[in-house]
Amino acid sequence: MGKITVETCGIEGLKIITPKVYPDSRGYFCETYNYNDFKEVGIDMNFVQDNQSASRRGVLRGLHFQIHYPQDKLVRVVRGEVFDVAVDLREGSKTFGKSFGVVLSAENKKQFFIPKNFAHGFLVLSDEAEFCYKVTDFYHPNDEGGLMWNDPDINVKWPLQEGVELILSDKDKVHPSFRQYCKERGIVIEQ
Repeated sequence: MGKITVETCGIEGLKIITPKVYPDSRGYFCETYNYNDFKEVGIDMNFVQDNQSASRRGVLRGLHFQIHYPQDKLVRVVRGEVFDVAVDLREGSKTFGKSFGVVLSAENKKQFFIPKNFAHGFLVLSDEAEFCYKVTDFYHPNDEGGLMWNDPDINVKWPLQEGVELILSDKDKVHPSFRQYCKERGIVIEQ
């Protein structure tokens, strides 16, 4: 152990992981994933797929989730900076519908562990960003769900930058509200 530090986030299951970085005159080295270290801090997962995306400033991807094939995710940024968000969709959780956000960047090298049954999204804060993530189930194209990125009940505090136009996919522009999501599933939420 000692190669990573772990911070909890106020929502059970979410974890911010920072690897130990070994700088020298040539640059640096860090171990971004070691099964034994992660298992020791309660992240005992079988990651089956690695994904990577590139986006420019103002791109907002999310809030996405998988319906029948939920995935645990370990996300990080290898170039640039993003504001990364997870929303608790675990029915019965005391933090159901609550969100947590963290800045991930190539500079801070932080990673964000997001368990199954959370919605996930991010906003690119730098000119460009490359985003990498490990998942515990394969991608199923007909299993995608989403929530409005600006849902008033979830109330994510996105760090929107003055003068920067938000860029969303056509799908991300039409996701249902959190209340619609709950109604479709017969989940009663406070008015």
